[in-house]
Amino acid sequence: MAGERGLRRAYGRACGAEPSYGEVGATGGSALPGGYRVFRRRIRVGYGQDAFERAGAYVLSWGVQRGAGFGVYPGTPAVPGATTLVVLRPSRRSRPRPGGAAALPRLPWPRLVIPCRVVWTVRAAERIGFAYGTLPGHPECGEESFVVGREADGLVWFEVAAFSRPARWYARLGGPLTRLFQDLATRRYLLAVAAAVREGSH
Repeated sequence: MAGERGLRRAYGRACGAEPSYGEVGATGGSALPGGYRVFRRRIRVGYGQDAFERAGAYVLSWGVQRGAGFGVYPGTPAVPGATTLVVLRPSRRSRPRPGGAAALPRLPWPRLVIPCRVVWTVRAAERIGFAYGTLPGHPECGEESFVVGREADGLVWFEVAAFSRPARWYARLGGPLTRLFQDLATRRYLLAVAAAVREGSH
């Protein structure tokens, strides 16, 4: 595809980089660090072991990002230490939006390549998921987690938690637009997992 060489170069640079923030792994705790914009968003996605396993497999294979309309390079499974480029192509609007989620706003560049590193994963009896942190070149600095959980009564939920602050000039300049983009992307993440579980149950 066009730009493959550029992605390979960006990936090589990202693999040699260190996280652009100090609180690596903090999304795995109960409290998110201060000095950042922080949030937790959760949605109920189903009931029972099948829904739990289906949602967990979807999350660990980058289904959340792909389902929300992002590209993922190189697309290897989410394991600790893995470097990944999340690719935003805002001009492509034909991709279906799960659950009727609002479209991500158009941005004044044709493609945004966002370098990240997986900082932890979990695959336990009642939790499956991972978190990635930002690398130099990401418009923000911070961390985001994507976790599926199962309650004792069988209820299955999916949660996105994050802490971040602007790292690049356009993220700082964007102000409210940057926050709107984050909120819309998070909503799409949540709805993508709910849709994947719902479609897999048919």
